[in-house]
Formats: sequence, structure tokens, C-alpha cells
Amino acid sequence: MSPRVFISYSWSSPGHQARIRQWAEQMVSDGIDVILDVWDLNEGDDMYAFMERMVVDKSVTHVLVFCDSEYASRADARRAGVGTESQIISREIYSKVQQSKFIPIACEFSEEGEPFLPTFFKSRIFIDFSSPEAANDNWEQLIRVIYGKPAHQKPALGKAPTYLSASASAPASPAVSKFATLKQALIHNKPGIKHYREDFLDACYSFADALRIRTRPEVEITGDKVLEDCGKLKLVRDHVVDWVLFESETDCSNEFSEALIKFLERLLEFKSRPQEVSSWSDSWYEAHRVFVYETFLYIVAALIKTDNFSALHIILTSHYLLPETESHSGELFSKFDTFYGYSETLQVLAPEGKKLHAPAAELIKRQSDRTDLPFATVMEAELLVLMMAFVSDDARWYPQTLHYCSRGAAFPFFLRASRHRDFQKLIQITGFDSADKLREAVKSGHKRLGVERWSNFWLTDRSFWAHMNMEMLDTIK
Repeated sequence: MSPRVFISYSWSSPGHQARIRQWAEQMVSDGIDVILDVWDLNEGDDMYAFMERMVVDKSVTHVLVFCDSEYASRADARRAGVGTESQIISREIYSKVQQSKFIPIACEFSEEGEPFLPTFFKSRIFIDFSSPEAANDNWEQLIRVIYGKPAHQKPALGKAPTYLSASASAPASPAVSKFATLKQALIHNKPGIKHYREDFLDACYSFADALRIRTRPEVEITGDKVLEDCGKLKLVRDHVVDWVLFESETDCSNEFSEALIKFLERLLEFKSRPQEVSSWSDSWYEAHRVFVYETFLYIVAALIKTDNFSALHIILTSHYLLPETESHSGELFSKFDTFYGYSETLQVLAPEGKKLHAPAAELIKRQSDRTDLPFATVMEAELLVLMMAFVSDDARWYPQTLHYCSRGAAFPFFLRASRHRDFQKLIQITGFDSADKLREAVKSGHKRLGVERWSNFWLTDRSFWAHMNMEMLDTIK
């Protein structure tokens, strides 16, 4: 059934009357049955009886009160016409529960910027129609209110997360104090820096390891539980990134790079069960697999930021000793692509009725709260990792975070590589000594990884070629 509204207003001026009639006609064209005095009040009718009947009539879904200075002063003074009508309205407002029937519409503001509203409307939310522009901007809001179709609706109440019934406490992180000690040792070049570093990294490892499940949980591991554990592991991610950012700038030897490789190998242990666990479900360690993937990307981003290209070359070309629980088919080593992680359980992050193309990337984006390494730098890091996957014979990588990359996005590290001196950084990282050789290897990698079959990216040809600035590499001498 169409909504039915009664319009209350003051005959302040011919112009104001014309605007009211124009708005009433526009509402009728939007399917609303409008009751207006100039249309529905005939000669000989009792004006006050008509007003009272319209205000209390149950078939009238809303009373629209168009308020200007004249309306407000007449209503507050209880003067004839508007004053009588407002007495009926105010009695209805204060004696009925459904006060939402009455909608104040501000047609005029004072010099102080306050709307002219009767006293009984002062505390109510109004709709601004004080100018043609305001009326145009807020027209949809008014129509939605009348039809009961607000633009923003409260979602349905969900169920309590299942992890509330399980033990969700996390141990306090001792890594903060360990990192402070390591920083002082590095700043003052104290002897035994290796031991300070090991103490810090051991603390990071122990914190993350304490969150690994070792006994069968009482409840099923759900997306909410994975999400909660990822939030706890983010603390370790930030500890590690703080360390990489600080020490990679002061590293004058390969000691830092070697320490980073050893830590990354330990990080791989989190992708699977602890060695002592003989019965498990892969879902138990899904949060840790995403944590490993996220932390690896942040480490790459941190090394780009600190210009530590030798360390980047090492971590992107090394072979990593796999933990016993991760070795399959007798393979003992793997390349950097072993740090890749995916999570279908994190579809819990998708809006209702939608499905995420890369749930892990959505989590990483939501957790990208570092001002020194914003999400754009994480995408840039993954683009570099993808380039290395293209140019490595047997490495594979699917760039999940680049689902959030727009068509025209530009990445500073690759743009700067147009200059010869900056292209030397890519030479140092990839090992290719010319742009032509690098372009040839990237093209080959596209074909090997079947990039043309990747879908749901903003990229027109899904080649990532333009984002890597391939055509312009080393063109400015």
C-alpha cells in the first residue's frame, strides 16, 4: 500500500507556498499519497477539524511539518492556524509512542545557523530543505523515511563466536624488552650482538609457538577463531618488522642476512603441526599459515624501504631447509614460494552474500595499520615477489594482495627503475644484468605460471607488465 502523508506548513509567503506545492507534486510523482490543504480543504470545511482529523488519522503514515521562522513563532505563540495545528501535533507527539510519524523539515535557518523549529521539535532530528540544493541533496532521505526504507539498516544479530567457549588467552610478549636490549647493543656496538639478536628472535618464536594448538580443541575451529589468532600473531609480525627495519639499515656484513634466513626457516615450522602432535586437522594451523605469508611480505617491504637489496637477493634466491613436518616426497629444501599462504576459512570476512577472491589478502589489508609500511608497500613487495617467481624456473606465486590494486596503480620502486642507477637495484635483487634479459624472463614466467587464466584482477590483460614498469626499465641514463 502506498504511504499517505499530511503536510503541515505556514502560509508565510507566496514563494514558500509555491515551494510546498512543488514538493507535494514531486512526492505524488514518487508514489506518495499527499494530503495538502489547497487540494483537500474545500470551501465551507472546518479547517481545525480537518487538521485534527489528518494528524490523528491512522491511515496517514507521516505528518511532514515544514518549518520556517513564521511557522516556529506561530506554533510557540499558539496563534491561530499553525498555532492550533501545532497544539494538536504536540499533544500527539507527547502522548503517543510512535513519534516517528512526525517529520520536521527545516526550511529556514537563523543567522547563528540554527533551524527555525517549534519548541516541541527542538530535540528531534530534522531534514534540511533550507535551499534548493539542500532539498535536492536530501530528497532521497525524505522519500526513504516515508517508505520505511533507510539507506543504512542494522544487520541481523549473529551468534556468539565459538571461540568464547574455548581458552583464548595469549601469553604476554617478552620480545618488547628483548628488542630494546638488542637496539642498545646495536647502537653502542656491544660485543655479543648475535646473542642479543637470538634472545629477541627466540622470544618472537616462543610467543607465536605458544598459540599453536597441541591438543584437540573442544569446539570446531571457525573463521572467527582463525581471525582472533591472526590478530594475536600480528604482534609478532610487528616485532619482526621493527627488527628488520632497524638492523637492516645498520648491517655492514652478511650476519644480519644469515640471521634472517635462519629465522625464516624457523617461521616455516608454523605452517604445519608441531613435531610432537600425531593427530591433527589442517585448520588448527591456518592462522599461522596466514601469519607466515603476511610476515614474509612485510619483511620484503621493510628491506625495500631500507634499500637492503643484498638481503633481498639472498632471501628471494635462497633454498630453505624445510621442517620435518613440512618435508614431502623426500624434498628437504624449498624456495621462497614456500612462504605463500591461503585461507578459505577467512571467508568470514566477506560481506553477507559475497565471496572474497583472496580472504588472506583481506585480512592483511585490515591489519595494515603501520604508518611506516602502509598496505601499498605490502602490495609493492608482493609485486617484487611475483617478479622473482616469474624469473625463477620452478617457483610459483599467486599475488593475493594485488586483488586490491587498481588498474592505474603505480609502484615507486618499479617506476624509479626507469633510471639506470635505480635499475641497478633490480639487477642486484634478480641477478639479471640487463633490462632486455629481465623482460624476456618475465614474459616466460607469465606463460609458465598460466597468468592468462587468472581472473578477478583489475588488470586489463592480467599480465602485471605495466605495474612492473617493464617497458620503461633502464630507459633513462
